[in-house]
Amino acid sequence: MKRNHLPHYSDHKWPWPLLSLVASALFLLLILTLTLSHGRYSDASSSTARDFYGVHRDFGGGDGNARLGLPKLPRLAYMVSGSRGDGSRVRRILQAVYHPRNYYLLHLDLEASDDERLELAKFVKSEESVIGEFGNVMVVGKANLVTPKGPTMIATTLHAVAILLKKAADWDWFINLSASDYPLMPQDDILHIFSYLPRDLNFLEHTSNIGWKENHRARPIIIDSGLYHSKKSGIFWAKERRSMPASFKLFMGSAWVILSKPFLEFCVWGWDNLPRTLLMYYTNFLSSTEGYFHTVACNHKDYQNTTMNHDLRYIRWDTPPKQHPISLTVEHFDDMVLSGTPFAHGFAKDDPVLDKIDEKLLRRSRDHLTPGGWCVGKPGLHKDPCLVYGSPNFVKPTLNSRRLEKLIVKLLDPENFRVKQCK
Repeated sequence: MKRNHLPHYSDHKWPWPLLSLVASALFLLLILTLTLSHGRYSDASSSTARDFYGVHRDFGGGDGNARLGLPKLPRLAYMVSGSRGDGSRVRRILQAVYHPRNYYLLHLDLEASDDERLELAKFVKSEESVIGEFGNVMVVGKANLVTPKGPTMIATTLHAVAILLKKAADWDWFINLSASDYPLMPQDDILHIFSYLPRDLNFLEHTSNIGWKENHRARPIIIDSGLYHSKKSGIFWAKERRSMPASFKLFMGSAWVILSKPFLEFCVWGWDNLPRTLLMYYTNFLSSTEGYFHTVACNHKDYQNTTMNHDLRYIRWDTPPKQHPISLTVEHFDDMVLSGTPFAHGFAKDDPVLDKIDEKLLRRSRDHLTPGGWCVGKPGLHKDPCLVYGSPNFVKPTLNSRRLEKLIVKLLDPENFRVKQCK
């Protein structure tokens, strides 16, 4: 059966009403009773996947996806980062977002203790755990020093991407999460919805109308001490200020992104000089994570039309100038659910709302993995159903996936899609 998929959105010949109609019609497939009640298989061209250690693991075959006429499931590559005292938070996020189809890179920066890093490594490599058996999680042993508002955060992100490109070549999207983030739906839902999207789509909340940020971010010159010292001491401000660049246009937005593998290969391998030029420019730029990838994508003709102007995160900001996200609590739970976003930022450590998300949205118990179609064990109060597992190519999306479906269809609407790309 011929596979259905959305038309490639970089083709300017598609009329807006037709694009919207096709997108909406195809996403109706996501709510088929058969899919929601019985799950689906990945229409994989190969039944094997390579883990981080170069070993081929049989993930099972099956033609169930072909029978349903559903597209191939993607693979996601996560970077989960934290600092001192965040080891337990990173572990909880990993358990919440874990799926054997995906890849995970965990990074505790140089401020974290070696003991924290070692405990995290022991957990993911334990032969007694499901995560250890699949071997698709890595912990960075040689940690980077990270200054949150400096370019060392961009360097750490690019480092993570380079490792994932080398160790796990068959992923489709890269997602960055911090210790204060948390998922709002199971991975089965996200994989299912993303299987309908073009693989070169980039989720970047961005704008060239930078307003007050021109004087507070673009014109000042900062020096990140993390580039020169082994201990974090913040950033330094130069007396001089610089003019706005003339050879490229600045874009700014959210530091939280979901980026495609083709775009990140361009950023890391750089067959065009633009990524390197901008990397040098952003070395002295305040909060460079809020502009680097955005400016690269919007200044290159191959990637301008691949941007979706949304970061797929639920974030509540403080009062103007809205520089800092507030800590989410139980009072924000209903809004989070209605947003349709797959992730939220940011939460205080062990806030009660995380337990509510586990119970109501992820259906997981504390210290258990989020169950999916690959988990075939019987759930119990003290027993993780994922300790007994079947094929990771089998996903069973829940009704939660309709929330993400609705959001994606809205973002693909002609009034929201093209008109908000790199503007």
